[in-house]
Amino acid sequence: MSEATETKRPQWIRQAVDFGALVAFMAAYFITRDMIKATWVLVIASIIALAVGFVLERRLAPMPLITGGFALVFGILTIVTDDDLFVKLKLTVQNGLLAAVLLGSLPLKKYPFKALLGSAIKVTDEAWRKLTFRYGLYFLAVAIANEVFRSPTAVTAIWSTLNLGTPDPNGVWTAFRGVLWIAASIFGLSQVPLILKNMTKDEERGPVSPDTGL
Repeated sequence: MSEATETKRPQWIRQAVDFGALVAFMAAYFITRDMIKATWVLVIASIIALAVGFVLERRLAPMPLITGGFALVFGILTIVTDDDLFVKLKLTVQNGLLAAVLLGSLPLKKYPFKALLGSAIKVTDEAWRKLTFRYGLYFLAVAIANEVFRSPTAVTAIWSTLNLGTPDPNGVWTAFRGVLWIAASIFGLSQVPLILKNMTKDEERGPVSPDTGL
């Protein structure tokens, strides 16, 4: 196996580890139309993803650990209580906390992203400040959007306004998770120019962007 293959393979596998649990959850819901059963799949897939990530990298990367940890906690709460409120609330709590930490760190001139991702991305402190601000706003927007799409009342009102008929609130929210996945990827790619422009001289350039913490 060539050196190029060795470097590409972990990146491909990492994407599967990062987003595999979400894909499994969405597929399980649209097959079963049962949010509790889909949450079982989410919990099991999250455990597998964390285990695979640990085996491949010999460590638990911070952002996948945060995302997987929240998925496990809120997934287990959903299963134990038999209430899908918790699995839907996970995005609000996770992204709301991330937004509070990132935006709250700016006046203190502390950049949590640098502590989390400094070993993977070498950029100037000014770039870290901009990334912290942009991702803080992004996480806040995700938390707000999730509150809208997890509410059956809000979804019904939107569908009624748009004359789309009677919605399946769980199906709409699950589809929203898929759209959010695409939006997160686009947002991450949009940060690449900033990263490339501000990489330190001893760092080899490459299209790397922080994990969005889905």
